[in-house]
Amino acid sequence: MTATPPTNDAPPIVLVFAASDPTGGAGLQADILTLASLGCHPLSVVTAITVQDTAGVEGILPIDAEWVADQARTLLEDMPVAAFKIGMPGSVESIAAIAEVIADYPDIPVILDPVLASGRGDAFADEEMIEALIGLLLPQTTLITPNSLEARRLAQEAREEADAGDAAHSDDLAHCAHQLIALGCEYVLITGTHEGTPQVINTLYGSHGVIRTDRWERLPGSYHGSGCTLASAIAAHLANGIDMTEAIRGAQEYTWHTLAAGFRPGMGQFIPDRMFWSQEDEEEVDNT
Repeated sequence: MTATPPTNDAPPIVLVFAASDPTGGAGLQADILTLASLGCHPLSVVTAITVQDTAGVEGILPIDAEWVADQARTLLEDMPVAAFKIGMPGSVESIAAIAEVIADYPDIPVILDPVLASGRGDAFADEEMIEALIGLLLPQTTLITPNSLEARRLAQEAREEADAGDAAHSDDLAHCAHQLIALGCEYVLITGTHEGTPQVINTLYGSHGVIRTDRWERLPGSYHGSGCTLASAIAAHLANGIDMTEAIRGAQEYTWHTLAAGFRPGMGQFIPDRMFWSQEDEEEVDNT
């Protein structure tokens, strides 16, 4: 299925499925800021409403799955989309609805950010939701972007569901990536923020193993929305016609700069500054 092409020179359009975050740090708000910063027009499908601040999440209200599907289909019938980005789906029913929608657009790349918990550790997905994500979304995913904790949990859940696998490999990230690719996704980018390495090491895997490894200076502090920023930045690069490996590199560089310029507006985590470049532009103007 394809929408009618736009009649003007519209920017690339990315459709996001995610929960609303009233802090603006993560979720839909983070996706919208990132996509706009990188020259895309974001379309937003709300999957859940949250009550949260920069310290943690107090409550989640999932949106009815039919509403999730209707939001997406109404947009897709009106505008051509260059990429899908999926964040927190909110419920098993919404996972099924999203899977059904994107199945009608097999040529559009799908970036899946498996948001399983908040930075504080608030759970966003139970076992049933993880099973649905693995069974319904992963086979349609172009790239999944788990951190190391999420990669291990997804791989463990997949093994338990299949009642197979060697538990001795449960902590091996390369083995986790291989399992996720075997389940149907094309690429896996595992981020190393939660690993105890001097630098943050992010590794992109494909069907034949490691494609690229990038190392970044580990910044002090804890950030709210770094994973959302990275996944949306990748979607933006792909929507702009950049190939996968270069999109991965460019999105990481953008994300690192948003973190380096991050700010702490409340009593909890830092928030990435997705418009960091605008501050740099203002400084250049002031110096002329």
